[in-house]
Amino acid sequence: MKNQEKTIGALIERHKIAFIGSVDKDGFPNIKAMLAPRKREGIRVFYFTTNMHSLRVSQYLENGKASIYFCDSRFFRGVMLRGVMEVLTDAASKEMIWQDGDDLYYKGGVTDPDYCVLRFTASDGRFYHDFSSEDFNIV
Repeated sequence: MKNQEKTIGALIERHKIAFIGSVDKDGFPNIKAMLAPRKREGIRVFYFTTNMHSLRVSQYLENGKASIYFCDSRFFRGVMLRGVMEVLTDAASKEMIWQDGDDLYYKGGVTDPDYCVLRFTASDGRFYHDFSSEDFNIV
């Protein structure tokens, strides 16, 4: 891949859904569809919004190993990123990705105790395209 950040970044930007992976207490992978990340820093750091009481949050608090996957079904391409998911509850993180309309889900607003931020930091990944896969590291 000539420019991994440009190629993978373009794939990510075109899609409204991300699949996030966590590890349950028995060591099995769990996958969930989420709205696309609210913010990203290249292809290394991604920010999602979710409920503090969710199953994924409890799994990430127990084991931070995670993956995220973006799929372009039209061209049969996808990218899986592996890394660590953190659960953030500090005011700065919550305010950073808060959007108008979020109060529909979090009645207490940006300070709602059930509102939290998931920050995923990727270490490496695998890109599938043109009937082949390519592993890569993220620096």
